Order: sequence, then C-alpha cells, then structure tokens
Amino acid sequence: MSTETLLKTPLHSLHLELGARMVPFAGYDMPVQYPLGVMKEHQHTREQAGLFDVSHMGQILLRGANAAQALETLVPVDIIDLPVGMQRYAMFTNEQGGILDDLMVANLGDEQLFLVVNAACKDQDLAHLRRHLGEQCDIQPLFEERALLALQGPAAVTVLARLAPEVAQMTFMQFKPVTLLGVDCFVSRSGYTGEDGFEISVPAAQAEKLARALLAEPEVAAIGLGARDSLRLEAGLCLYGHDMNSDTTPIQASLLWAISKARRADGARAGGFPGAEVIFAQQQGGVSRKRVGLLPQERTPVREGAEIVDAQGKVIGSVCSGGFGPTLGGPLAMGYLDIEHCALDTPVAAIVRGKKVPMLVSKMPFVPQRYYRG
Repeated sequence: MSTETLLKTPLHSLHLELGARMVPFAGYDMPVQYPLGVMKEHQHTREQAGLFDVSHMGQILLRGANAAQALETLVPVDIIDLPVGMQRYAMFTNEQGGILDDLMVANLGDEQLFLVVNAACKDQDLAHLRRHLGEQCDIQPLFEERALLALQGPAAVTVLARLAPEVAQMTFMQFKPVTLLGVDCFVSRSGYTGEDGFEISVPAAQAEKLARALLAEPEVAAIGLGARDSLRLEAGLCLYGHDMNSDTTPIQASLLWAISKARRADGARAGGFPGAEVIFAQQQGGVSRKRVGLLPQERTPVREGAEIVDAQGKVIGSVCSGGFGPTLGGPLAMGYLDIEHCALDTPVAAIVRGKKVPMLVSKMPFVPQRYYRG
C-alpha cells in the first residue's frame, strides 16, 4: 500500500511535527516511534504518562430500547446487566466459536451503547452488526467523526485531573461523559498497557487541541505503536489477528474469564450467541491447544511465527507474539501449544534461524498489571 492511499488520523500532522517514524498499520499511516525511541517510550509510560493516538480504532454507537438485548445475541458477555457508566471487554464469535474481533462495550445510559472495535476489523464489524442487529437498533459508525487518545501510566490520573478533577474518582472500566478544554468527550479508565490510565473519545476536529494540551504537561510524552506492543505483551494482552482470530475460540485463547457467568452453560442467560455449543463443549471437555506465556531462557528474542518443539524436536506449537520486554528486562512471548505441554514451567524450545532457543511455559501477565480499582 503506498503512503498516498493510507488513511490518516486527525493527529497525522502532529506526529510528523514531533518527528515520528510512520509505518502502515491497519490501513493507516501510524507512528511506530518518536525520536525518544521504543525502549525509552516504553519506560516513560511505565514511570510517568504516555499519550497514544489510537484513532484508527472504530467507534460505534448503538441506540434503542433493544440495543443491549440485541448485542447479547452476538457476544458471550452480559450486556443487559452492564451498569450505566461501566465498560466491559467482549468478543464477536462465529458459528464455530471462533473470534471475529474483540471489542469494548460501554453503557452510556439513555438506551445507548458505545463500542470500540479493532481498526483492521471495523468495516467487517459494522457490516456484522448491521446484518444481525440492523432491524433491532440504530447503528451509527463514528469512524470519521471521533478520534481516540489513550493516556497511560501512573501519572495519567494526575495529568487528566488538571483538566477535569472528577476523573480522579473513576475506577477501572468506568466510563463517563467528561468536558475537557470545553469539548464534550467520553472518558474510560482503561487501556492496553497494563498500567492505570484513560482512553478519551474526542470529536476529530478537537483532537489535536487536546493532544497538544496533554503533551504540554511535564509528565507526558508521545508514544508510538512499538512501545504500545511491548507494553501490551508484558501485560499478557491479546492482539487480534495475531494471538487470536476467527479460527481460535475463547477457550483456546485462554479467555474463559471474558465469558460472563450469566452467559455460560449454567448461567441465567446461557448461550444464545454464535458458537455457544462449541465453546461450552470445549469448556467441559478441554481443548487440544491453548495460548500460554513463554519465557526464552536466553537473550534471543523469539518472534511471531517461530515453531515450538519439545525435547525430541517434535513441533508442538508456534509463537503468536514475541519480542523484548523492557520492564521485564528480557525477551518474552506468547504462543499456542499442544495441551499436554501447557503446564507452568514446562521446558520447550523455539526454532530461531535454525537454532533451538530454550523456553519455559510461564504465567501471565509477565509484568503485574496496575489498574486502579479504588
């Protein structure tokens, strides 16, 4: 894809002004890093506050008395009892139990739900919603109208509270309308770094003004996609299209926790979403492969696609995400392994450039998450 045909977020000119190195990502021209460099950007987010442009993500509004009930027919998550002002992690599943996308769903009140879906999936997600829910509720894409900023790190709350003191009272996964610099925004206390922080939905025309104001605060630095990836990997968080896809079920992806109790086989509103029977059967009977954490026992980073072998050299899986963890101080990876090799501390090896790199199956997150739960 040539740079001319790539889409641009409302902060594109600001990224160039800040000296970002731009790369194609999900059809957009996005900053992978700034002059600070990935390692320092990562550490800055862990220690202070990083500002990420995530405006490539898709924002969608569902409206109507049946919106929550309707959405429940597409996700294995409790939407009907989602309290006003709260957000929940969800997944669109297919008839085979595979994951079409993962998303965030917030209850705005007034019979409105606010969705944030992945950039690469947003057009197909919108079509999926329209096909299945089009007659039950109003579906409004906000792709061009709104930008999305993520302010992440331990100082995020101090910074954002200077503009809106009420955000300091929010806890993890709370979601509310907040006025920032006279602009009506939606703010959630959440993020994709394992740190405390906020995601801010802002009208596209006002995004640069807000970004500049946040970057003017002494604790804040601009952070690119490179550090976003190393942060989420240390936090053990999945990246759609890499750590899960339409051929992977929530059970295989180690995402059983994300299936609400009310929607499980023994729940008050069991099933009723695509692939429910497959998922319940796997929950009951187990799966043949599963996503696990992996810690290379050498300094060699192990990348996505590397084959994983047992002591006899038999292929038992592959790496889905991998790299270097600056906070961890070493390489780390996630991968899918045959179930008999998934126990913690099982020794396995990855094949990197024809050589075996010893690894141990590890618990996740690799670095403790620090969400603010009040």
